[in-house]
Amino acid sequence: MRVLVAKPGLDGHDRGAKVVVQALRDAGVEVIYTGLKRTPEEIVHEAVQEDVDVIGLSILSGAHLLLARRVLDGLRAQGAGDIKVVVGGIIPPRDVAELQQLGVRHVFPMATPLDDIVKAFKESL
Repeated sequence: MRVLVAKPGLDGHDRGAKVVVQALRDAGVEVIYTGLKRTPEEIVHEAVQEDVDVIGLSILSGAHLLLARRVLDGLRAQGAGDIKVVVGGIIPPRDVAELQQLGVRHVFPMATPLDDIVKAFKESL
């Protein structure tokens, strides 16, 4: 499994994303980290170029619905709708269902145990 972890939008904090990246790598998952302040278009382009199976979006800015929608729409437009998308970060419970309706496979709210995240990647993605 190849995973691209990205920080879309203007959020400048990536400690949580880096912790998740390391946990996935420690579990044997191949992970590419894009760095901060990526546009949805950049994320889609890199995901297609790197032939990843999953994109993990780490979002703390509150723009999770807009950013996830733009990434998912971009993947479909590129014929890459089979790439799964997961979202983690500050996600209010009221937005989880809407993210899933958009096509997000898993939502990992703040403070989700690392073991749960790794298990989801290993077993259901």
